[in-house]
Amino acid sequence: MIVCVCNAIRESEVREAARNGASCPTSAYRCFGRKPRCGQCFSFAREIIAAERAA
Repeated sequence: MIVCVCNAIRESEVREAARNGASCPTSAYRCFGRKPRCGQCFSFAREIIAAERAA
C-alpha cells in the first residue's frame, strides 16, 4: 500500500525505516533520501511507525 503519494513511499518501506530507528515520518522519509511534501500522509505514517515500534 502506498503511504505517501508525493514520494511513492510504501507501507513496507515506512515499517522498515521504523525498525531501523525512524521515530517520525520525516526521519523515515529521510532514510530513503526523500523529504515530506504536502504532509497528508503524516497521520498514517505515524500510526505505522508507532505500531512497528510497539512490536
